[in-house]
Amino acid sequence: MMLIAGLTTALGIGALLVVIGYRLFKSEGSVVTTATTTTLPKGAKIIGTAVAGDRLVLTLEVAGATEIRTYDAKTLKPTGTLKFAQEP
Repeated sequence: MMLIAGLTTALGIGALLVVIGYRLFKSEGSVVTTATTTTLPKGAKIIGTAVAGDRLVLTLEVAGATEIRTYDAKTLKPTGTLKFAQEP
């Protein structure tokens, strides 16, 4: 009986060590911080910012028109621009 209990305990501890090792080596690692400068059009004003999933969203006011720009949150590269204009 003692042999069975010892083997079961050793099996449980081994499984726990395997899971811990797997999570340590398969993690995405630490977050790398970057410094990036993005140019905005002359006279542009940032109205708001938000994070949506893996996107950074900037709401801008450019010459009286509203514009939304999205960036990838990890690489900070532009992913899209949405411009709004009033009908004449």
